[in-house]
Amino acid sequence: MAKTRISISLEQDQAERVKQHAERAGMDVSAYLVHAATRQMAESDAIEEQFAEVDALIARAEQAAEGLPVERDCEPAAELTERERREVEEALALVQGRDRRSRRPGHSA
Repeated sequence: MAKTRISISLEQDQAERVKQHAERAGMDVSAYLVHAATRQMAESDAIEEQFAEVDALIARAEQAAEGLPVERDCEPAAELTERERREVEEALALVQGRDRRSRRPGHSA
């Protein structure tokens, strides 16, 4: 298989760091950069695959929302009751991964 040359430009300090890392890994710069790019591409592919269903769901929701009417002259929402405020705070705490003591589960204070 024929190889293709790709030219890149780096700041001097970036180039030096790449050379140093390549040497420590026992690789030439070209092999090191190919290895790093290949790892990054595999990681990106895995993430895209993992979230493909969510992305499709979002796309369907956005498409469905395009046909909905937009209410421009609606009245502002009334203030939340104390109970509604607590419910919102609890929901946000769950989304943020915090327990009722404002700590992330599995982490010490």
